[in-house]
Amino acid sequence: MSTLTDPPKGSFRLSTLVNDTRYRSYTFQFIALIVLVGVIAYLMSNLFSNLAAAGLNISYQFLGSPAGYDINQTLIEYNSQSTNRRAALVGILNTLLVAFLACITATILGVIAGILRLSNNWLVAKLMAFYVEIFRNIPVLIWIIIIFTIMIAVLPGPKAFRGDMPSASMVLDAVAFTNRGVYIPAPIWGAGSLIVVAVFIFSIIGCFAYRRYATNLLYDKGRLLPMGWPSAVILIIPVILTFFFMGKPIGLDYPALKGFNFSGGVKVGGPLIALWFALSIYTGAFIAENVRAGIQAISKGQSEAAGALGLRQGRIMKLVIMPQALRVIIPPLISQYLNITKNSSLAIAVGYADVTATLGGITLNQTGRAIECVLLLMLFYLTISLSISAIMNVYNNSVKLKER
Repeated sequence: MSTLTDPPKGSFRLSTLVNDTRYRSYTFQFIALIVLVGVIAYLMSNLFSNLAAAGLNISYQFLGSPAGYDINQTLIEYNSQSTNRRAALVGILNTLLVAFLACITATILGVIAGILRLSNNWLVAKLMAFYVEIFRNIPVLIWIIIIFTIMIAVLPGPKAFRGDMPSASMVLDAVAFTNRGVYIPAPIWGAGSLIVVAVFIFSIIGCFAYRRYATNLLYDKGRLLPMGWPSAVILIIPVILTFFFMGKPIGLDYPALKGFNFSGGVKVGGPLIALWFALSIYTGAFIAENVRAGIQAISKGQSEAAGALGLRQGRIMKLVIMPQALRVIIPPLISQYLNITKNSSLAIAVGYADVTATLGGITLNQTGRAIECVLLLMLFYLTISLSISAIMNVYNNSVKLKER
C-alpha cells in the first residue's frame, strides 16, 4: 500500500520572491514602497537645501505674535491684539460652522428635490429638474456673489428701523433682517440651564431609540406603531417640564436698535449667510441627482409589492425604497460633503473670515511665512476631509447589505 507524502521543501532562494505567486505581490509592493520613500526623501532634502541656500527656515514662532487685524464674525473671544494662533482658530471654527450648516441644509434640499424629481406631478418634476440644471451648471462662486449682492441691495439698513414711522420692522419683534446681516435673539444661560440642555440631549436620544424600536418592530413582527406624535412627546414634553421645574433658567437677549446699529442678540453676518445659502443650494442640486439615481436603482417591483401589502406611498418611500437606496446614495454623498468643506475656502470673495482668509490670507501676507501657512492649511483640510470620510464610511457600513 502506497502512502502520500508532502514533496520535500527546497531551500529558499531570492528568485522565489519573484517566481512564486505567493510572494510576488508582496515583493513588488515592498519595492514600490522603497521607491516612494526614496522619492519623498529626495524631495524633502531638495526642499530643505533650497531653503537653506535662500537663507530661509521653517518656523512657527509667528503663531505667537499679535495678529493685528479684526475679524467681523467670531465664535470665540478675539481682538486685534490676539495671537495669530487665535486668529487661525477663529478661522477654523468659522470654516467648520459654515461647512456644518451647509451640509445639513444641502442634504435636506437634495433629498427633497431628488424625491420630487420623480413625482408624478409634471409641474413639480419639471421645477425640480429646472432647479438641478440651473444651480449645478453655474459655478458656486457666482452664486455666492449673487446672493451677497442681493442681500446688500434688497434688505434695508439699520436706519430703516429708526423713527416713529420706520420703513422696516423686526419680525415678531425679535429678528431683524438688514443688509449687514440678520440679528436674532441670543440665549442667556442661568443656573440650571445645563440640566435643561442635558434633558434635551437625552430626549433626542430617546426619540431616535423609539423610532428605531418602532422600525425594528415593523420589520420583525409587522406591527405598525405611530411615529409622529410619540416622537414629538418624547422630544418636547421632558424639556418643557424640566424648563419650568428649574425656574426658566434659559432666557433670551433680544436685539435692539441703539444708535446706528443693533446691539444685543446674535449677529449672523451677510457673508456667512451668502456662503451658507450658496453652498447649500449648489451642492443640494448634486445631492438631488444622487438621491434620484439611488431611488431609480431600486427595482420597481419593490414598491409594487409594498403597495400590494397596503402600505401608503409615503411609508413605501420611507420603509422600503430609501433604506435600500442609501447604499447607492451614501458613497457619492461623501464626496459632496468634502466638496462643501473645500468650497468654503471661497469665503474670501465676500469677506467671510474662514481659515483660508485668516491663516492663508492676512496672516500669510503679514508674516511672509508662506510655506508654514500653506502646510498648516493642507493639514487642516486633510484632517477634516479624512474625518468626514471616516464618519460617513462608518454610517455606510451600518446601512449596507449584510449577507447571511
